[in-house]
Amino acid sequence: MTAPPPPASTVPAPPPVVRGGRSFVRTAALAALVAAVAAIAIVALGGGGGYRVTATFENAGQLVVGNQVWAGGRPVGEITDIGLTDDGRARVEMRIDDDSILPLRRGTRARIRAASLSGIANRYVELTLGPGTAPTLPDGAAIPPDRTQAPVDLDQVLNALDERTRQGLRALIRGSGAWYAGRAREADAATRYFAPALQATTRLTAELVRDSQTFERFLRDASRAVGAIAERRDELSQLVANANATATAIASRNRDLDAALAELPGTLRQANSTFVDLRSTLDDLDVLVAASKPATRRLAPFFQELLPLVVDARPAIADLSALVSSPGADNDLIDLVARSPRLADLTDVVFPRTIRTLNRSLEVVDYARLYTPDLAAWFTKFGAVAANYDANGHYARVQPIFSRFRLNGNQLELRPRTDNLLDAFQPGRYRRCPGASVQRPPDGSAPLSAPGCDPSAVPPGP
Repeated sequence: MTAPPPPASTVPAPPPVVRGGRSFVRTAALAALVAAVAAIAIVALGGGGGYRVTATFENAGQLVVGNQVWAGGRPVGEITDIGLTDDGRARVEMRIDDDSILPLRRGTRARIRAASLSGIANRYVELTLGPGTAPTLPDGAAIPPDRTQAPVDLDQVLNALDERTRQGLRALIRGSGAWYAGRAREADAATRYFAPALQATTRLTAELVRDSQTFERFLRDASRAVGAIAERRDELSQLVANANATATAIASRNRDLDAALAELPGTLRQANSTFVDLRSTLDDLDVLVAASKPATRRLAPFFQELLPLVVDARPAIADLSALVSSPGADNDLIDLVARSPRLADLTDVVFPRTIRTLNRSLEVVDYARLYTPDLAAWFTKFGAVAANYDANGHYARVQPIFSRFRLNGNQLELRPRTDNLLDAFQPGRYRRCPGASVQRPPDGSAPLSAPGCDPSAVPPGP
């Protein structure tokens, strides 16, 4: 019998075959070292795979390594590195793993967006792909700064404001909160009229633009009116200051009015004798009262509704007392009457010029007043034009409709195929009169005749 072979661990390895001497051994060892270093570098740097592209932004916008890269509404890669350029801009390196959008093409845009407002480092880069016919961008290409967009944070906007502006904005926000406190239902009801108002404004603006000459003349006249007022700004400022001083003086004399009201009962008692003498006169008035009874029957419900008003008017009467007479100088209505000659001298200069300015603008105001319904209609329709939006922002959708039907008297019939479906369109209608944007009503109340418009420019139809 032959002995079994020894275990594998005890079998001696065959001696290496050395060819070429010591130089061959050194070369093999050096090659193995280079291969090991390359393998370690590949593993440490995230190793092979993935299409890489860089983009230069004005700032990194709170991006961090590992944030996602999106394109077409889905994630396609991630941020691998963020650095600075020589001019202080942010250099962002991205790895694209989705082969369906590769390779990127020239014209691709990059934009830093925020996933929500509830976090800090929740940003991502959105790619807007370039046209499919554009040249391709090779692996490692760069998107130039003119095709990138960094976000603008709210704190950047607030930091751009000075201290006085920030205090005013803070007061506005607090005042708005106090204004709408407890009025949520009223605010909701008012908001429902916002979109119709914008739609009406759209139509009004279109009408104003159509008659550009009249609109330009209106702007020139308004500019002249404002200029005339600005020339007298000193007198106007003095008038406002005097009115302020008068109102302050009136408010400080409420005690005098209160004292007068306190003396009223004694005055009435002293007038008792006079009222006794009025009895004979009242007897003569019985005939008038008897004749007035049918008409006064409706006064009872009126006085019932008037009673709450009288009760609520008591504070106003107390304020009126201070308005008429208050202790001190230049603080009540009596002092105002005493100073009226100075006010009259001022009004002799300011008011006539104001009246002349208003008279000159009456023609423009009368013309613009005719288009008030069109202005309201434009406000109601303006908001619906671009209400829809997608990933690229708001957009307007326009669809022409060519009707295959026509109205023959009171019957709706199908148009013959030989009819021109474009007959309903009216090119060249730029001078519609007020109210001519819809069909003429049966009562003939529209359109209104105005200078410079065409009454025949109305939509087709009965």
